[in-house]
Amino acid sequence: MTGSSNTSQGSEMSFLNHLEELRWHLIRATIAVVVMGTVAFILKDFIFDTLIFGPTKKDTFPTYKLLCKGAQFLGFEGTFCDTQFPFRIQSRTPAGQFSAHIWTSITAGFIVAFPYILYEFWRFVSPGLYRNERRSARGFIIVASLLFFTGVLFGYYVVTPLSINFLGTYQVSEAVFNDFDLSSYIGLVRACALASGLIFELPIIIYFLTSIGLVTPQFLRKYRKFALVIVLIISAIITPPDIASQVIVAIPVIVLYEVSIFISKAVIRRQNKKAKAHVK
Repeated sequence: MTGSSNTSQGSEMSFLNHLEELRWHLIRATIAVVVMGTVAFILKDFIFDTLIFGPTKKDTFPTYKLLCKGAQFLGFEGTFCDTQFPFRIQSRTPAGQFSAHIWTSITAGFIVAFPYILYEFWRFVSPGLYRNERRSARGFIIVASLLFFTGVLFGYYVVTPLSINFLGTYQVSEAVFNDFDLSSYIGLVRACALASGLIFELPIIIYFLTSIGLVTPQFLRKYRKFALVIVLIISAIITPPDIASQVIVAIPVIVLYEVSIFISKAVIRRQNKKAKAHVK
């Protein structure tokens, strides 16, 4: 079946039929999140003791060991080489721990089920594409999932410990002791991981924006300076307000932006080749 026939069949579907199809894709994606979330709910000890509270354990978490060695190599230790944090995590509401368990499980379910969510999205949009377009984007799910998981790992192993180390050791006065609320702490870990995961999807976003003509390599190069400012602002939002942490987070995002320019250029080159072949 050719792409034109697929497109014509898609155009014959009514708006309500499209909504019905979209509804079932969303239902299947939601079921996948719930199933993975249920597994995460059962694995409570691993999710919380190992993953969620892992960045609070300075003596075992690998990032702090690397940062400590790096600081010692540069001639200073700072707070990275401390053996423990001067704060506690507490729950001050009757349903605080149960609520944290539920929402953390849902978040974990979303992260694990992300490739399937992309698959359902792809199943919804692919019938409207030509066969060559579907073939050229065959690796979309794999690449997008790898970028997302890489971003989540970067957020968990880099952004989260930097944020916790800064906020957990910062004091306006020795008379004030840090007692972090459970929901606030989990929200920090969740925001760092998910925000980084979504930011790492930048090349995929640029690919689709270039494919539909909204973005060009010239546009990306022209506004590179503005993009750098936006990257620094985003880095300042998801990291503590120290320059070192912002630079560490900004570097991979800048690299992703440069990769996105290359991807946009490749898309334009492929479109030009197709146009020339069509003219011949």
